[in-house]
Amino acid sequence: MAMRLSGLMSGMDTESIIQQLVEAKKTKVDKSKKAQTKLSWKQDAWKALNTKLKNLQSKYLSNMRFTDAYSKKTTKVSNPNAVSVITGEDAVNGVQSLEISQLAKTGYLTGGVIKAADGGKLTAMSKLSDLGITASGSFNVSTNGQSVDIQVDGNTTISDVLTQLKKVGLNANFDEHNQRFFVSAKDSGAESDFSLTAVDQGGFNALKALGLQESFSTDPDKAGATQKEYEAYSKYYVVGDRAATLANMQSMIDKDVQSRTDSYLAKYKELVNTKADAQKKIDEINKKYADAGKTLKTADEYKADLEAKNQEIAAKEEAIKAETDPDKKRALEEELVDLKKEANEITQEKYDVEMLAAHESTKNSADAAMADIKQYVDITESTVDGETVYSATATAKLVQETEDRFYNKAEFAYTVMNDSSLQTGGATKTNGQDAVIKLNGAEFTSKDNTFKINGLTFTALNETSAGEQITVTTQQDTDGIYDMVKNFLKEYNAIINEMDKLYNADSAKGYEPLTTEEKDALSESEVEEYEKKIKDALLRRDENLSSVSSSLKAVMSGGIEIGGKTMYLHDFGIETLGYFEAADNERNAYHIAGDPDDANTSGNPDVLKGMIANDPNTVISFFTKLSQNMYDKMSEMSKSVEGYRSFGSFYDDKKMKSDYDDYTSKIKDQEKKLNDYEDKWYKKFAAMETALAKMQSSASAVTSLLGG
Repeated sequence: MAMRLSGLMSGMDTESIIQQLVEAKKTKVDKSKKAQTKLSWKQDAWKALNTKLKNLQSKYLSNMRFTDAYSKKTTKVSNPNAVSVITGEDAVNGVQSLEISQLAKTGYLTGGVIKAADGGKLTAMSKLSDLGITASGSFNVSTNGQSVDIQVDGNTTISDVLTQLKKVGLNANFDEHNQRFFVSAKDSGAESDFSLTAVDQGGFNALKALGLQESFSTDPDKAGATQKEYEAYSKYYVVGDRAATLANMQSMIDKDVQSRTDSYLAKYKELVNTKADAQKKIDEINKKYADAGKTLKTADEYKADLEAKNQEIAAKEEAIKAETDPDKKRALEEELVDLKKEANEITQEKYDVEMLAAHESTKNSADAAMADIKQYVDITESTVDGETVYSATATAKLVQETEDRFYNKAEFAYTVMNDSSLQTGGATKTNGQDAVIKLNGAEFTSKDNTFKINGLTFTALNETSAGEQITVTTQQDTDGIYDMVKNFLKEYNAIINEMDKLYNADSAKGYEPLTTEEKDALSESEVEEYEKKIKDALLRRDENLSSVSSSLKAVMSGGIEIGGKTMYLHDFGIETLGYFEAADNERNAYHIAGDPDDANTSGNPDVLKGMIANDPNTVISFFTKLSQNMYDKMSEMSKSVEGYRSFGSFYDDKKMKSDYDDYTSKIKDQEKKLNDYEDKWYKKFAAMETALAKMQSSASAVTSLLGG
């Protein structure tokens, strides 16, 4: 700000005089600023009200206009400690009987405490040799339809065993503090249960040393999955006769061979596609550079080129910073653009070379995997309707490996079942089992205690005692429909009361937003109270507010034809209060007769709830149509109007924004004129002071000549 020295010659307080002259003009600026502030407050008031109106439309009316919203049913059970029930929309009303015979369980094995041969502490990195296991062997893991043999020897670590168990799909952990394994199925249910079955003596010894061998039960119902595996395979074994044993197991072998053949074929087709995709991308990159007449370099060469180019760019940027001549600087900047373009081209070519290498690697890996698969299956290709079709048959190697695996399991299972000393172990097993219920005498099973039956979702919590019958009663949820209507009316009342309050607000005539100087003269609470008076009256007698409010009231008070009869809200016990009963600005709010939460009507007969129970179709028809009418009216009121309002707005938001922006431009122009006016007077008074100074100087000169 320029420093002004005035009144030195005239002795006049020119600063004060100018400020008084300017103050008269400044009132125009203040008036515009106050009008803009008032408009901003009005925008805020409408935004808040608009949000509530849109919420009424989207949260309530959008759903209540469809009959599905009223398809509410509820189910009660005589023993909620045994079962919980979720009622679906398509559930059938009625009374049913339920028994819960068995809850689902997850297969869980707690390993026995294991000890190192030297008595030391075992960790995840400890080897089986630390447990005294030196010979190799294998044991089978079966779960969820998978059957995998795990090979172990003295160098196998506890961590290796855990990894293999997890690969099969089990949860597995070794607790170093308790020196135990903990193994469980991923899911509950009989299908997800698992077994750890030795294939040979080496595998058995490993399971025993790891504490994973469980003891056999003499009770068939308590036999674990592992015990059942041994029992099943031992039945196929014919002592000393491999051929007979394999013949007994032939159907199992054939099934396993076919399963593995199908698996190999699926993997092979996947690899064919992977290889084809890689080759396609290789061809695209090569064609791109062949068409451009370019020969690709190595990735290392491109790396060196890029580093050199980046150095050139850095040097050019430094030169631009140092250059002061505009023309030379512009030329350097153009050269920099070219350099960056060249750098981008090098980067792209380097990326393409790296992608070529990656795709080649993918293709080679696919070739290697396909070659490995062909050891186990013979692949045949044929063309059908222009498409390549693949088929596979098992090789002798696959059949041999499968026969060996099944024979070994049968042979060792026979040994176990005939040697009671091998039927003991330190592990404790909880068998995975399905939940079993009987609904109206029909049995249902589930792996996870949840049953979805005829629109009801049952969750079994506890088994019922012998002979206990749980009563399951499904019926119309009258409370649900009642609460939905009540909540809608509560939201509607809140909005209509607010609009009435805003429209009927006390006048704030003579009150205008305060300037900064005016605020400084008042306390903070005085300013707040003053501004509240203005804000409360912003929508007083607002035509747009009146239009929206009147439209909503008209829909609510209108009649709706149901089955040839015109019905109104009062036919359902829903009415407004009398003029003298209702509080100010609450005379258009609706009250439900018999509503226990409404002090005005709680003592009246509950007509609505009675009609929901006895004639739900009439209630549903009335409120769906009422909601549709209200939804349509609100959609009409909030449609887009060019230059005035946006879609979804119940007020002229576009017009208000345009007016606000006009005020911003107007204020800017007024402030410029005010500054020019102020400068004009400063210049005039400065000229006067200069003239007075010259006059005084001349007078002094004359006085001096006259000997004064």
